[in-house]
Amino acid sequence: MKYKLLGKTGLRVSELCLGTMTFGEDWKSGANKTESKRLFDFYANAGGNFLDTANFYTYGTSEQYLGDFIKGNRDHFVVSTKYALYDKIDDPNFMGNHRKNMMRSVNDSLKRLQTDYIDIFWLHIWDFTTDVEEVMRGLNQLVDQGKVLHIGVSDTPAWIIAKANMLARQNGWVEFSAVQLEYSLIERTAERDLFPMANDFKMTINTWSPLGAGILTGKYLEKMEGRLNEKSIKMTEENLEISRQLKEVADEVGRPAAQLALRWILQTNSNIIPIIGARKRSQLEDNFKCLDFELTVEQMQKLNKISEIDLGFPHEFMQRASTQKNLFGKTKKRITF
Repeated sequence: MKYKLLGKTGLRVSELCLGTMTFGEDWKSGANKTESKRLFDFYANAGGNFLDTANFYTYGTSEQYLGDFIKGNRDHFVVSTKYALYDKIDDPNFMGNHRKNMMRSVNDSLKRLQTDYIDIFWLHIWDFTTDVEEVMRGLNQLVDQGKVLHIGVSDTPAWIIAKANMLARQNGWVEFSAVQLEYSLIERTAERDLFPMANDFKMTINTWSPLGAGILTGKYLEKMEGRLNEKSIKMTEENLEISRQLKEVADEVGRPAAQLALRWILQTNSNIIPIIGARKRSQLEDNFKCLDFELTVEQMQKLNKISEIDLGFPHEFMQRASTQKNLFGKTKKRITF
């Protein structure tokens, strides 16, 4: 296991983050406590220290299990959790980005995790009902109180994150050090604005669903059995074709398609730390082998080609030869993204 810095904080985190959304059987699809402990032990023994959970995951069971697992060695682990999704579905103030929910949620998470502080506290999803300045002031207060060390933001438009960090900088508050988003060979739209924004602010990029909800493992090429079905939003012919071509490259390399999908992410952007989850230890062990090899330049180019996206306006327009000529004339200056 290698380690990376979390944004500009200096905090050392492992190059793979363990996602614990599968800890608990409350959603009828996760792991019981014994198997969850096996997953945790494998990750920790492999040198992993970066743990991802949320108040919402398995309705609090994920945090409870994690609290039990880390309490003998709390300061070794970098624990991250989130707020914003509901704790009580019928109570309007037990959800959302506002400060009342923020304060209640962090205190409940601290109890479930059996700890005095949270290393990284994430805003889970932007709700478009709370003012950006109100959110950042509240998060800064948690840092001042010592309940939270660093903050991150998940599933939020790039322009809001940029506005939030500039407000924080202007007022001397803590900034978002990391952004969490969906990214895989079948979901690359974050490359349009979220990646450039994160790179400019020197934010770590935490990516979820790196295997495209299982499509990139190749299992759905053989039979339509698993979490997804033919009516699932990701079950498109385009995504299945990416999976087919990924498997072809994987066969050439002599490794499972899932390992190549994860390796591609690791080599795409040095700021990326994928979140890897599993329901069985054997799945986690297999996915961890993505650290054992590197893809060649040619293999990376091939995977980039089969999954490339249109960056849209203004990116495509700015990269046109005519636009570059109008901007720079006969000089060799070129804009890159």
